[in-house]
Amino acid sequence: MDQPPPPDAAQAAALAAEIRALLGKLRRRLRDQADIGDLTPSQVSALLRLEREGPATASSLARAEGMRPQSMGTVIAALEAAGLVQGQPDPTDGRRILLSLTDSCREWIRRGRAARQDWLSNSLQTRLSAEDLNVVGRAVTLLARLTDG
Repeated sequence: MDQPPPPDAAQAAALAAEIRALLGKLRRRLRDQADIGDLTPSQVSALLRLEREGPATASSLARAEGMRPQSMGTVIAALEAAGLVQGQPDPTDGRRILLSLTDSCREWIRRGRAARQDWLSNSLQTRLSAEDLNVVGRAVTLLARLTDG
């Protein structure tokens, strides 16, 4: 059985540029669906890291985010003032403060994700035919293959 020829470098480069541009646009559209208020990208990143990895000290967050501890201190102060993060003494070392998300922050994250999911689901359903959805499903499978390798 004959194998299809591999795509040429120019075609792959053009597709790569198109995919990057489309993913950027999709990311912006999704971000628009959730009210992030006046949070900076650094603040959002710190919140998502705390959500993903659990409680952490300001210095460990700074290291993980590639920031100076003083800069992370400013980020944390704003998040605490907004009621999104709270600090508690570390049970193993009372000199350290462990930062964690507040319940209201967890709810805010949940609502934002739900809004983005609803927008994307509705857009897929209302703007694409059943055949188009199948094509998008296949494309998602192929894109997943790119990221898994």
